[in-house]
Amino acid sequence: MDFRRLRLKRNMRDLVRETHITIDDLIMPLFIKEDMKGKNEVSSMPGIFQFGEDSFLDEVAELIELGIKAVLLFGIPKLKDSCGSDALDENGLIARSVRKIKERFGDEILVITDLCFCEYTDHGHCGIINPKLKTVDNDSTLEISAKQAIIHAKAGADVIAPSGMMDNIITTLRKALDENGFKHIPIMAYSTKFASSFYGPFRDAAESAPSANENIPKNRKTYQMDYANRNEAVRESIADMNEGADILMIKPALSFMDIIREVKDATKLPLCVYNVSGEYSMVRAAAQNGWVDYNDMMVEILVSFKRAGADMIISYHSKDFAKLVKGK
Repeated sequence: MDFRRLRLKRNMRDLVRETHITIDDLIMPLFIKEDMKGKNEVSSMPGIFQFGEDSFLDEVAELIELGIKAVLLFGIPKLKDSCGSDALDENGLIARSVRKIKERFGDEILVITDLCFCEYTDHGHCGIINPKLKTVDNDSTLEISAKQAIIHAKAGADVIAPSGMMDNIITTLRKALDENGFKHIPIMAYSTKFASSFYGPFRDAAESAPSANENIPKNRKTYQMDYANRNEAVRESIADMNEGADILMIKPALSFMDIIREVKDATKLPLCVYNVSGEYSMVRAAAQNGWVDYNDMMVEILVSFKRAGADMIISYHSKDFAKLVKGK
């Protein structure tokens, strides 16, 4: 066998490769839990941890060392109530966490804050509940979302990422940020976010599973998108673009490659995809059972997102991919 010829064929394959994934493309989610020491592995997400306030900065330092340039922060407060008061406190968990990152690392890492209320409310929904309508009250939630965005911006957040799928959220946040001296803060819109079964493990990590009673819906289908609706998905992203979003997002990603491509072609804005918890955990579980090669499948999935049109990828694989690239 001519091994030299085989090597040349491999080099040619690399040379003509159309799509590439790099560490620069990736954003790592980070879960910070109040009143907890050290870190706690999420049972449904092997390799992913909740971090206490005493330990999350060490994790950020490790991510920077690996070359990861952006994190997406989620907070898990000790006390939750009906309106998510901790998220509206200038000394609340996320505000404190952002300040700590910026004080220690400055601009070494981009800090994106998830703007929502599901982690902060005792009912686990993304805003204030209207018991008469038995869903989230859109307009009341817009009001507190604006307050939350200003708190994040004052703390030093680089990007605000509203994930609640409230109508007119981008218009509301852009106005609030601009009027308070934060015209420079970009908004990453969760512009096409589906009501998906792929979010299950995230709700363990963020402790945000929606509860249900006679006044509260048992799921988020009243405000998140129907995964069967292709045309509506594109319209939602176009609407957020027209409201002033700087970055659009598709969530989940793996089952929605057609939507990724259509939104990219229809808008031309920078496009982020969220490689969500269920997608991550399925790969992890299959690898642990010896059914697939974890690294090979991880890279193939990430490349697929880029090929479909993603410019950036929020993924729980980010740290593993960086370690693979760095040979660690």
